[in-house]
Amino acid sequence: MEKRIIYADNAATTRVSESVLNAMLPVFTEQYGNPSSVHTLGREAARLIMRAAEQTADALGASPGEIYFTSGGTESDNWAIRSAAALGERQDKKHIITSMTEHHAVLRCCEGLERQGFEVTYLRPDEFGRVTAEQVSGAIRGDTCLVSVMTANNEVGTIQPIAEIGRLCRERGVIFHTDAVQAAGNIPLDVKELCADMLSVSGHKIHSPKGVGALYIRKGTEILPMILGGSQQRGKRAGTENTAGIVGLGQAMEDITRDIPGRVQRLTAMRDRLIKGLLTIPETRLNGHPTERLCGNVSISVRGVEGESLLLMLETMGICASSGAACASGSLEPSHVLTAMGLPGELARGSLRLSLGDDNSPGEIDCIIAGVTEAVSRIREHSPLWASYCSGNGSTENM
Repeated sequence: MEKRIIYADNAATTRVSESVLNAMLPVFTEQYGNPSSVHTLGREAARLIMRAAEQTADALGASPGEIYFTSGGTESDNWAIRSAAALGERQDKKHIITSMTEHHAVLRCCEGLERQGFEVTYLRPDEFGRVTAEQVSGAIRGDTCLVSVMTANNEVGTIQPIAEIGRLCRERGVIFHTDAVQAAGNIPLDVKELCADMLSVSGHKIHSPKGVGALYIRKGTEILPMILGGSQQRGKRAGTENTAGIVGLGQAMEDITRDIPGRVQRLTAMRDRLIKGLLTIPETRLNGHPTERLCGNVSISVRGVEGESLLLMLETMGICASSGAACASGSLEPSHVLTAMGLPGELARGSLRLSLGDDNSPGEIDCIIAGVTEAVSRIREHSPLWASYCSGNGSTENM
C-alpha cells in the first residue's frame, strides 16, 4: 500500500493545477506556432501570450504592456536590480538599499554589484523580520539608485509595509522594486497602491510550471534589455517565448487571485491551528510576525533539535517540509533570515518551515502536529544539545 504523503512545502514549489495544465496542453500539440511567425499558428501563439499578459496584469492592477515574462523570480529580481544599477551608474548614483532578509536572488545580486564598486545598505529587521519605512528614509541618500525590499519573506512569512516604503521612494524619486514571489495569491497586490516601479512574481509558487515568471515594469520606468537578440517582448528580452509556460502563468495568476479573501480565511484557520499545536512542544518558538504573516506560513525553532534531522524524521512519516529556503538546502550555515532577526545559531539551525497551500486539508493539520511532536521527542532522546540544556547548562535566551 502506497504511503500517504502530506505536502507542507508549498513555499518551495506547488503542484501544477488542473486548470493550468488544461490551458497549457493545446500549446504543445495544436497551438504550437512561433509567436513571431506571421502565419495562423504563429498569430494564435502571439494571441495566447497577450492573453496571459492581460491575466497577469489584471492580477497586479497593471496594464499588459507593463508585463515582461521571464524564466522565474530569480531572473526577474536580477533584471530589475542590475538594470536599475546600470542606469544609476550613468548618473553617478551607485548606492542601493535592501534588507538583510531578502531572498538570495536579491542578496547575491547586490553582493555582485558591490564587487563592481556599488555600495549597498542592508537594513536589519526587528525580531519579527520587519523593516520600516523610517529605516528606508534614513538610509536614502542623494546617490541612491534603487530600493529593493521583498513583499513577504519566504522563510518566516513576515509581510513588509511595502505600500509605505513604496510611497516614500516615489516621493524621494528613487526606483522601488519588490520581490512579491511569495506574496502572489496570499495578499492583494496592486502595483499602484504599492507604488512599485518593478515587481517580481514566479509561476511555480502558484500552481504553474517551473521555469516561468514575470517582471512588472511601471510605464515610464527605464529598463535595460535582459537578453539581446530579436525583437521579442518589446526588444527587452530576446528569444522565442516559452508560450506554454507563459499561458500556464497567466492562468495561474487568474486562478490564484480570483478569491483571495476566501483563500486567506481558509489557510489562516489551518495555519493558526497548526501554530497553536506546535507551540505546545516544550522550548519551541514561532519565527516571524505573529499576525502580519502569510496565511500559509508556519516557521518554528525547536531547541535541542537540528532542522535537517527533523526533516529526515518527518520524511519517514510522509510529511514534506523544509528547514528554510529551498534554494539554501544542504547549507551547513544557519538561516541568514533567522540570524538577522537575532536568533542564536542553535535555534536558527533548529528551524522548521511548514507552508500550507490549496491542496492541504484541515484533517492533515492534526497529522502534522502529531508527527512533529513525535519526531522532536525521538530526536531529543539522543540529542547532546537537549541533554545539556536539561542538565542546566543551556539557556532560554530568545525563546
